[in-house]
Amino acid sequence: MTTELHLQAPSASGLVWNVLPDAEPTPDAEREAILADPGFGQHFTDHMVDICWSEKGGWHRPRVQPYGPIPLDPAAAVLHYSQEIFEGLKAYRHADGSIWTFRPDRNAARLQRSARRLALPELPAEYFLESLRQLIAVDGAWVPSAPETSLYLRPFMFAKEAFLGVRAAKKVAYYLIASPAGAYFTGGVQPVNIALSTRYARAGHGGTGAAKTGGNYASSLLPQTEAYEKGCQQVLFLDGSYIEELGGMNLVLVTDDGRLITPESESILEGITLASILQLAQDRGLTVEQRKVTIDEWREGAASGAIVGAFACGTAAVVVPIGKLIADDYEIVHEGDASAELALSLREELTGIQYGRVEDRHGWMVRLDA
Repeated sequence: MTTELHLQAPSASGLVWNVLPDAEPTPDAEREAILADPGFGQHFTDHMVDICWSEKGGWHRPRVQPYGPIPLDPAAAVLHYSQEIFEGLKAYRHADGSIWTFRPDRNAARLQRSARRLALPELPAEYFLESLRQLIAVDGAWVPSAPETSLYLRPFMFAKEAFLGVRAAKKVAYYLIASPAGAYFTGGVQPVNIALSTRYARAGHGGTGAAKTGGNYASSLLPQTEAYEKGCQQVLFLDGSYIEELGGMNLVLVTDDGRLITPESESILEGITLASILQLAQDRGLTVEQRKVTIDEWREGAASGAIVGAFACGTAAVVVPIGKLIADDYEIVHEGDASAELALSLREELTGIQYGRVEDRHGWMVRLDA
C-alpha cells in the first residue's frame, strides 16, 4: 500500500525527484530486531530508487518508491543477452549518529566504465551520488549502529527494452536497493583458505573482466562451489600462468622486504578497497607494486621465504589474511606469519576511517544525511 506521490524540489544534481513513501513501512520494533542480526543480503529496506533512461529522453523520472518486484517484459533484453551491471558500497553510522559512505565517486566512475563496456548509458556521477542521498533520506533508520555493521548499498542497471534483436537496448533502468549488513567476522578476523582454479577462467582478454557485470560472477559459481567442497572460502583464477583475482576479492602478496604486490591485468576488476589499502600502505612508507604476477612466482617465493604472506580485500570483508592456497598437487601455507599482522593493521585503519574513528586524511568519506 502506498500514499500519494510527493514532488520534491530540484536536487543538487538538477533532477526533480518524486518520492512515493511506503504507507506501511516496517514497524520500528521489527526493524530493530532485523538490525540486531541482519546477516548479509537477507533483509531489505522499505524503499528503492528507480531512474529511467531511453534513447530519446535520456535520464528521466527519478523517484524513490516502495521496495518490491520490478515489472519486466519476458522479452526484456537483459533476460536474453545479460546486458546489466552493478556496484556495491556501504553506508556507515558514526558515533554522533551521522551517516557516511566511502569513496562513492570511485563507485560512480566504475559504474560508468562498466556501462561503456556493456553498451549501456553512463549514469552521471552526480545522479549516482544523489540516488544514495535520496534513499538514505527515507531509509536512514535502516543504517545499523553496532560495531562493524553497515547498510550495504546495491546500485544496478539493466536493459529493459522488449526486443530480441542483438543490439544495445534503447531503454534502460537504474535501481538502487539497500540491505543491512552484520559484521562479516563475528568471532574476529580469521585467515581464509583459497582454492586454485586451473580448469576454469573468470574472464579473457578483450572480455568483460574489468566490468562489474553479473556474467563474471555467474562464471565463478561452479568453481566456487568446488572450492567449498575442498574446505576453501574463495577461489583464485588464473589467466594462463598469471594470477588474476579471487571470485569476489583482489589479492595482495607481501614480501620479506615489506613490498606489497598485487596482480595487474586488463581483465581484473578495479578494486576500490584494494586501491585504498595500497594508499594506506604507501602512507606508511611501504612499496607497492601493481604488475603481472605468475602463480610460480608466488609458489617459489613462498618456498624461499621471499613472499611471506598474502591477503585478500573487497567491500564485504574489507581485508582478510590468506592462510592457504590449495592446488591440485601442492599447497602454499602462510599461517601464523607476520604479514597477517600487517593485513589486520591496514584493515583496522581503513575501517577506522569508514566509521569515523580515524582521521580521514584523504577526504574519502562523504556524508549522506546532510
